[in-house]
Amino acid sequence: MEIAPLSHPSIKLIRIDMKKSLMTFLLLGAFGLALAQNEKSVESKINSVTVFLNQAQVSREVKTRLEAGRTSLVVSGLSAQLDPQSISVTAKGNYVILGISHRQNYLNEFNVPKPLKVLKDSVAWYQREVALQQSQREILGKEEQMLLANQKIGGTNQNLTVPELKAMADFYRGRLSDIVQGRMKIDERVKKMNERIQQLNQQISSQNELYSRNTSEIVINVTADAATAADLEVSYVVANAGWIPVYDLRAINTKKPIQLAYKANVFQSTGEEWKNVKLKLSTANPSQGGVKPELYTWFLDFYQPVQMALQGRAAGVRVKSVAPSPAADKAGEVEELALAETVSDYVTTVQTTFNTEFDIAIPYTVASAAKPTLVDIRNYEMKADYRYAVAPKLDVDAFLMARATGWEEFNLLPGEANIFFEGTFVAKSFIDPNSIKDTLAISLGRDKRIVVKREKLKDFTSRKVIGGSQRESYAWEISLRNSKSESVRISVEDHIPVSQNKEIEVTLVDKGGAAYNANTGKLGWELTLQPNETRKLVYKFDVKYPKDKQVIGL
Repeated sequence: MEIAPLSHPSIKLIRIDMKKSLMTFLLLGAFGLALAQNEKSVESKINSVTVFLNQAQVSREVKTRLEAGRTSLVVSGLSAQLDPQSISVTAKGNYVILGISHRQNYLNEFNVPKPLKVLKDSVAWYQREVALQQSQREILGKEEQMLLANQKIGGTNQNLTVPELKAMADFYRGRLSDIVQGRMKIDERVKKMNERIQQLNQQISSQNELYSRNTSEIVINVTADAATAADLEVSYVVANAGWIPVYDLRAINTKKPIQLAYKANVFQSTGEEWKNVKLKLSTANPSQGGVKPELYTWFLDFYQPVQMALQGRAAGVRVKSVAPSPAADKAGEVEELALAETVSDYVTTVQTTFNTEFDIAIPYTVASAAKPTLVDIRNYEMKADYRYAVAPKLDVDAFLMARATGWEEFNLLPGEANIFFEGTFVAKSFIDPNSIKDTLAISLGRDKRIVVKREKLKDFTSRKVIGGSQRESYAWEISLRNSKSESVRISVEDHIPVSQNKEIEVTLVDKGGAAYNANTGKLGWELTLQPNETRKLVYKFDVKYPKDKQVIGL
């Protein structure tokens, strides 16, 4: 039986619709492919970083080639903590920047650096070794079970000679002993490897958080009339970065100036790697803001509950340059920029209107890690006057002090200082320029060759009752001996009590040649002791108060 061909009009309509659908699908695919081709991922390199006290501005260099028409340049692999409002783009070339946007990329994480990969590979190797050792232990256990299950030799009706029994007993004893020792050695090796794995995991966890974050991207929309080269500089501000000043104060001896090494602990945990970049350290603090607050009228009224509505403001970006550079040549090629030459141990200090900037010529690498990178800023010399100081009521040791001047011109910030004298570390101190006056006092350590003693003179110490009052008299003697072979200058400090009640009278009877401050009660002597010279200082004071009362602190 023959089957007639299908010729119903509806069949033709279906065929036509299928053709239209196929054409539409192809057109949409081609359109989507064209859109995908207009978005171009470009590589970028960090060339300089300006580090503020608690933030940093990163500058990246982008070099690529544009085709005619519109293109979206995607600068990827950036920190997710960058401030979108701080994005700035400077362009060179025959093209126009149409706009800039910022977006998060939750599918892409930072590339794990090589040291972190090595740590993870080490953990994997130790884990494989632990599994192998545990397998060996299981084999020994099964062998032990087999030996214990086959203790009956030759059956119950077969008689064995004594030498045969002894040989079999020695075999069982020796093999079981080897199995026990083998298990103990394996357990010891597994224990050590597990401890090593734990240490490596702790090291990994301290760094892994920095690289397990998502990244972000800056999309730069440009248009060009013809194919051309593009040279862009992209900058933005990131959080979790900054620097802390630290100082090294070195005194070679008591004849030479103080050497001040101005340094900075630069830290960042942005996830980005600052590798061989030019650093600039700034004393500015952008987070404080630079806009003067406005003082509005202070109104008073009765309380009336009002429902408040919060309005958000969309974050924007600013374009620093959208016009093609007039320096571009006719062919549209971007002029190659010469690399800056670095000069060892050279830092340019720039004093701006509000802040100080240290432009460091040596390229540095600052890893995204919890440990900061120490950066040298400048070395200075400070004129110093060396003398000893002692407060025998608190400590009978004399301390060598260096009183440095001229520190104001170095633009110091509050920070820790490591103090060295004659090549030996002495102590840690703290420099706070806000509280220092004209002279920076630096303690260089104790000198046992200055012998100091403080004792009460009993012959001049008494207590008397006169009428309704009681008078107590005190006398103290401070003796100093210079056992050095050279003369020394020494400052001696002591004090008498200061009354806080009008019924308590304190009278300085004999200040022993000291300078006296009545407000603080402090006594001060400035002496020069010759070699092997001994000097005694005596001061006396009286305290008078009502006899029916007791004085606190005397």
